[in-house]
Amino acid sequence: MTLKEVYNGRSVEEVVGLLGEYGNGAKLISGGTDIVIELKNKKITPKILIDISKIEELKEIREDENYITLGSGVTFTEIIENPLFSGNLHGLYKACRMVGSPQIRNKGTIGGNIANGSSAADGVPPLIALGATIKTLSIEGTREIPLEDYYIDKLKSNEIIIEVKFKKPNNNQILTFAKLGLRKALAISRLSIASLIGLNEEGIIESVTIASGALGKYPMREEEVEEYLINKKIDEKIIEEAITTLQNSMDERLKGRSTLPYKRVAVSSILRENLEELIKSRIEVEAW
Repeated sequence: MTLKEVYNGRSVEEVVGLLGEYGNGAKLISGGTDIVIELKNKKITPKILIDISKIEELKEIREDENYITLGSGVTFTEIIENPLFSGNLHGLYKACRMVGSPQIRNKGTIGGNIANGSSAADGVPPLIALGATIKTLSIEGTREIPLEDYYIDKLKSNEIIIEVKFKKPNNNQILTFAKLGLRKALAISRLSIASLIGLNEEGIIESVTIASGALGKYPMREEEVEEYLINKKIDEKIIEEAITTLQNSMDERLKGRSTLPYKRVAVSSILRENLEELIKSRIEVEAW
């Protein structure tokens, strides 16, 4: 299929109409950090491209009493520079701050990071840990999908992701993130883990959600580690046993994969960093 035309989308409604008309022959482009490479390598050959980078309603960051909503066209830089993502949402800030180069962070969008479907998408594990949902729109109407289910129930060819929404953490909950890349500059995640953990006054874990990137076919919850950590107080022994729990889970999930030995070793450092950062962040949050 040869690219015949590029549309500059002026509104979500216009884009939905074009997607309904062209279906599989159309591709959306915003920051272009992933899709331009795929076009260059002929991994995708759309008939038309629809540029959604100038649609203002996709660039909004909204906050109400209980929720934060990110338009799908919000860039990593816009998240980094917004004070909403300091404090106990530092893990999302950190994940966006560790995406590639400044140029990639300026162009890359949170919606594109999700839509690309990579298991190593930096922005996705923190959002899964937060219990985020995505909202899509097509000529058939809207859908709201839990982000952790998105990689099973993927975007249809006539849909556009319009926003990502999550509940604000409680005051006793802290979101952390750790990543292992090939190298610090421009690193693409080889492994990443995000945790949203709530502690009671005695430091006991009373709520926990952990999500990983690149430890499977797609970003996912690490429920066995969550079950192990609940109602425990983090210390060296608990960290070591949590690492063993994750490694045992990986042994089954990645059985026969040549990357398993490397990932078993590598995951110990990022889960440790994640849990130790929780303790450090708790002290800082208590000081706010």
